[in-house]
Amino acid sequence: MANLGTLDEHIRPHLHTSALLVIDMQNDFLDDGALPVPGTAAVLPSLARLLEAFRRARRPIVHAVRIYDGEDVDLVRRTAITRDDARIVRPGTDGSRIVRALLPADAGPLDQELLLRSGFQVVGDSEVVMWKPRWSAFHRTGLDALLERAGVDTVVVAGCNLPNCPRATLFDASARDFRTVLAIDATSRVTDERLADARAIGVVPMTAAEVADGLESDR
Repeated sequence: MANLGTLDEHIRPHLHTSALLVIDMQNDFLDDGALPVPGTAAVLPSLARLLEAFRRARRPIVHAVRIYDGEDVDLVRRTAITRDDARIVRPGTDGSRIVRALLPADAGPLDQELLLRSGFQVVGDSEVVMWKPRWSAFHRTGLDALLERAGVDTVVVAGCNLPNCPRATLFDASARDFRTVLAIDATSRVTDERLADARAIGVVPMTAAEVADGLESDR
């Protein structure tokens, strides 16, 4: 990771005005899930550390989830999802739930009807869950407005499967002039090639420990 002080002023993260976006950390994408994504279970400890750092700093946390209900699904997955026997992140299933260890201890079950109506479910102080119908957490959602109301200018992205949803979210965040950070050890399927693509649009790679230390020093 580059020294933050040496970065161009327009991409340098402002952690004191940041939000954490946690992407698709649901049971079906773990090693024993219906659609396992390699390496996703392995990032759980770093992601848990990142979440605790944001909670201590009282910064916003948004858990973005997939819920495959009907045909409102990416084209590449639509055939598989509309089969009667495809049980991937279906409403009400255990596989659609966020990994329990990543939520506040007193968080209740997901209100999937609320989420599918594009509502935000509050699960903690400055911590919500939202549904995203496609790869990016900004596509057809109220995320942009939520972050604007919270005074956020920097997003830290972590979670499941960098080539798909975290990458799309980072690109859309950059297109909206958010400063962008990828938590490299709290995101699955990170490679040098994918990091090079991210850096090319101004994404700053940081470890969970580096983000946590930055949040602590900004307090």
